[in-house]
Amino acid sequence: MWLLVGLGNPGAGYARNRHNVGFRVLDHLAERGKAPVVWKEKLGAALAEVALPGAGQDKVLLCKPQEFMNVSGQAVSRVASFWKVPPQQIAVVYDELDLPFGRLRVAQGGGHGGHNGVRSLLAELPAPSFARVRFGIGRPPDGRDAASWVLANFAKDEEPALTDLIVKAADALVAIVTQGPTVAMNRFNAKEPARSKEPQGAEGRKSAAGSKDDEPLN
Repeated sequence: MWLLVGLGNPGAGYARNRHNVGFRVLDHLAERGKAPVVWKEKLGAALAEVALPGAGQDKVLLCKPQEFMNVSGQAVSRVASFWKVPPQQIAVVYDELDLPFGRLRVAQGGGHGGHNGVRSLLAELPAPSFARVRFGIGRPPDGRDAASWVLANFAKDEEPALTDLIVKAADALVAIVTQGPTVAMNRFNAKEPARSKEPQGAEGRKSAAGSKDDEPLN
């Protein structure tokens, strides 16, 4: 079985935030199949089983943790333990400040890079070897606080490209499952032009990494 995790914050008020793009990628993946997908709440997560062409006999379970971002690893750990899914059969999609909007990066293993959701996953899972699809959101302009940036909606000039990028991130998850992380990296990590200017400012990551004020949300 494969466990595909999208990171985000629960609740309608956060649904369109940059920080919730992981949820949106899984929602798109759930809508691709011919059969309707039913999301069920279990173990602190919204879960749905999907059939992916090319996955063979492997079952694929979508997982959107329904606890706040900085503790999302707890729900993922419970789900992985219940279905006995090892870290190398887990792939996670999440927003990434250190990539400009319009860029994706597939990786396997590594650190948290200041992302509180990934930090929680590393604390809760038995190994860091899960695959990642990092969805570039760019850094905030003019030194704007990163916590408010990730908890804001995408800008109007980003919206036209957003749908295609969500589709591409879902394609990356499918490639990880059907062809393996290495093939997915070779396919999706090719250098490409950013779709908007990467904002300047040195504040970003420190704030997003988790001050006491913003920990419950990011």
